[in-house]
Amino acid sequence: MLNLRQLFLPFVLFVAASFTLNFKSGEPGLQKKWETEATLKTPESVIYDEKRNVLYVANINGDGSAHDNNGFITKLATDGKITELEWVKGLDAPKGMGIVGNKLYVTDIDKVVVIDILSGKIENSYKIEGAVFLNDITTDASGNVYISDSSNKKIYLLKDGIASLWLENNSFEKPNGLLALKDGLRVIDMKGGKFYNVSYDKKNSEVIAENIPSGDGIVEIGKGVYLISNWNGEVNYIKGNTVSKLLDTKEQKINSADIWYIPQQKLVLVPTFFGNKLVAYTLVGN
Repeated sequence: MLNLRQLFLPFVLFVAASFTLNFKSGEPGLQKKWETEATLKTPESVIYDEKRNVLYVANINGDGSAHDNNGFITKLATDGKITELEWVKGLDAPKGMGIVGNKLYVTDIDKVVVIDILSGKIENSYKIEGAVFLNDITTDASGNVYISDSSNKKIYLLKDGIASLWLENNSFEKPNGLLALKDGLRVIDMKGGKFYNVSYDKKNSEVIAENIPSGDGIVEIGKGVYLISNWNGEVNYIKGNTVSKLLDTKEQKINSADIWYIPQQKLVLVPTFFGNKLVAYTLVGN
């Protein structure tokens, strides 16, 4: 007769294999730490507010291109406990987020919404002329806000309350994830599968790595070392021009949308989109 340990051991091994790849001594891997309840509503992105030690999740809650007033922002603790499910309501389809001081910037289809973090109120909204599908946001040390338009092959800049076209590049097919670093703006092309660095001055684009399908969020985990999520359900590790897979949940039909990384905790945060959860993994071996 099988005992309970024998009965459940294959299941445990399957789960471990499903959520942890490359978990060997000296090699990078992801180890699942926690997940929220499935009460989020199409979570597309997550960001860590270091000053207040909280997380914010953008919930589309419906069609990602519909002006339906269904979208909202969730506030939660770094252990995954949701403190305010609908902390800020009244958005349409919120996606990328960035923080400058006490302001949370959020893309919302064709505009950028500014939320006062202290009050939890929407205080401003910037309509981006010509925008079709605003997606990700990143901010630099000077407080400049960069915004990708995935349907228009464009990147916009919001500076001192004025929005302008920063870059239109025909090399892009569907620019999505952005990451502002000191030496340039990192861009992942969701359709083309290429990972770029774009210089701030001449706006020249250089391919860092290729073959990264459905690229969504970008985080830097070390100098020149990145994680890039594949919306279909992967997290890829990029070092130099080498791409390796750390997480693959495609068979479970669990998406990996716009990720975030908290270096102090080595915590990788993955919104699961249609899975309606936020999942946290500890980065090991890096």
